[in-house]
Amino acid sequence: MSRIMAIDYGIKRTGLAVTDELKLIATALTTVETPKLMSFLDEYTAREAVECFVVGEAKQMDNTPSQSAKYIEPFVVRLKEKFPHIPVERIDERFTSKMAFRAMIDGGLKKKQRQNKALIDAVSAVIILQSYMQKMNA
Repeated sequence: MSRIMAIDYGIKRTGLAVTDELKLIATALTTVETPKLMSFLDEYTAREAVECFVVGEAKQMDNTPSQSAKYIEPFVVRLKEKFPHIPVERIDERFTSKMAFRAMIDGGLKKKQRQNKALIDAVSAVIILQSYMQKMNA
């Protein structure tokens, strides 16, 4: 059985989330320093079957690419080259950071914990993955 992995790509850190093998639940996996991301993905896919990568698509309110898209697009190209056997899907990531922060507040995390940007990135990846899963089940 395989998993779906969501990637919330950032210049400094990248949040990762995965499904369980039945693809029912999205869970935060970790946050990785972006320069170490490809080696992390190499190691992870060597021990876990990943059937699809879901990468957040950075857009502005008018549906045009946001400024961070210029960093994400080259990553997506490298990802497809490095893992040609694993499809890459894109999903709108607008508001995921705000939704992650809200989820952390609603979950009762203390202010100090909510300031952890790595945690926000991981939760954002979960939201991206949940959005993808809902789209696939619609």
